[in-house]
Amino acid sequence: MATVETIFTTDEGSAPMNEVEGIEAVERQGLRGDRYMTGTGYYSGMDECEVTFIESEAIEEIREEYDIDLSDGRHRRNIVTSGVSVHDLLDKQFRVGETVFEGTRPRPPCAHVEQVTDEEGVAKALKNRRGGICASVVEGGEIGVGDELEALDEIDEDSSLGEAIKSRLVD
Repeated sequence: MATVETIFTTDEGSAPMNEVEGIEAVERQGLRGDRYMTGTGYYSGMDECEVTFIESEAIEEIREEYDIDLSDGRHRRNIVTSGVSVHDLLDKQFRVGETVFEGTRPRPPCAHVEQVTDEEGVAKALKNRRGGICASVVEGGEIGVGDELEALDEIDEDSSLGEAIKSRLVD
């Protein structure tokens, strides 16, 4: 069974991530109070994700392979899952708690994560599909630690977030 293990947010880019038990996901905006919803994230306006997901299994692999413990949120991702390959959720909708998300793209590591953690090797450790994914909030609602993650249908290209954006640009 796929579940939410941990949830992290921060209200400011580069600030430490804070662990929370539950949070509201706001449709097409992100997690209530998180840096990318408020526009204060390091990548705000450039390369944003409404919500990011990473696997607890990837965090454990990093600890074993690199002797780097990112379980405190230094991976800079919002939702830590277990029991699911988050990359299998790309181009699909999935439910967590009351919320429906759409997996939009992989979230590769960047040099900024190393600057914030002040630990050499973090960006390298998050490579090879360990960096997680970005997701958009399709239907808002509450999510919490322990919630099940349920994969829904694959995205109908005509109704995907990407197609919606393209149609606005063309019209």
